[in-house]
Amino acid sequence: MNEDIGVPQVLLIDHEGEKRGVVKTEDALKIAVEVGLDLVEVSPNTQPPVCKILDYGKYKYQQQKKKAEAKKKQKVVEIKEIKMRPNIDDHDYGVKLKAMKRFFEEGDKVKVTLRFRGREMAHQNRGSDLLRRVQDDFEEIAKVEQFPKMEGRQIIMVMAPR
Repeated sequence: MNEDIGVPQVLLIDHEGEKRGVVKTEDALKIAVEVGLDLVEVSPNTQPPVCKILDYGKYKYQQQKKKAEAKKKQKVVEIKEIKMRPNIDDHDYGVKLKAMKRFFEEGDKVKVTLRFRGREMAHQNRGSDLLRRVQDDFEEIAKVEQFPKMEGRQIIMVMAPR
């Protein structure tokens, strides 16, 4: 900004938005002072750097507004967890599916945890079949982000909306 610009020549855009071409930095500063505004380096990485004559306070305020607007539009993706058992009843399974569908519609990821107790460990194939069934039911609206893997007495799978 202003005297801190350390290059001999800049590509100048005046306060009306018109391109003035490549000018000496001192001349650009004089023009900015005459108009009563600041000389701001907008694109320092180009050759020559692009400088604009504008009100720096107003420019900074607009940049802040843009950043706040972008932050407002972004959505934080949460991971919701659904816990099941290998011997789940059809109605209970339907209730869990309905909840998962709602989570996917809201744009959240779902972590499906299948916990084994006692002798259920002997029938791990039932658990794998159940998770495959969940995958098939959500094939159109969700994709598997982390495939089912055994961690101790539970199998964990993570799904994300498409």
